[in-house]
Amino acid sequence: MWLLVGLGNPGDKYKNNRHNVGFMVVDQIAGDNAFPAFKAKFNGEITEGRLGSQKVALLKPMTYMNESGIAVRKAADFYKIPPEKIIVFHDELDLLPSKIKVKQGGGTGGHNGLKSIDAHLGDKDYWRVRLGIGHPGDKNRVSGYVLNDFSKEEQKWLEDWIYVLSKNIDYLVQDNKDDYMTRVSEGFKI
Repeated sequence: MWLLVGLGNPGDKYKNNRHNVGFMVVDQIAGDNAFPAFKAKFNGEITEGRLGSQKVALLKPMTYMNESGIAVRKAADFYKIPPEKIIVFHDELDLLPSKIKVKQGGGTGGHNGLKSIDAHLGDKDYWRVRLGIGHPGDKNRVSGYVLNDFSKEEQKWLEDWIYVLSKNIDYLVQDNKDDYMTRVSEGFKI
């Protein structure tokens, strides 16, 4: 079984923020694959279904970004899912908008959601899908940038990008991480 986690902040206030792109992707995957409605559990919202032959749980932590690891740990313990079967979708400042990178383990790059997951799992071997949102150009503007909505210009491509990320999800849970990155990159250009 796989655990796919979308990172974000709960509440309508944050719904369209750049920081919530992980929630957006997990919501799209759930909708595109006819998963049941999300239910409150594990300090988050969770749903279960299948992606091809793989059983999958989709999780959105509802603890705010800096405590995301609480929900991830509770869900992983309940389903007995090891870190190498956990995939976390999160915003990434160091990638250009609409670019992705899939990697296992590594540092947090200052991302509070990843810091929390590292602390609660005690293991960094989970997978990360780094979703490029670009950088505001000044480190002092980062907090305001990630906690603001995607601009009107960005919204023109955002919906299509999230659709392509979801449409190709089978590659990711079939251990074809490189094929996933290639398919998403080939299937979407700004």
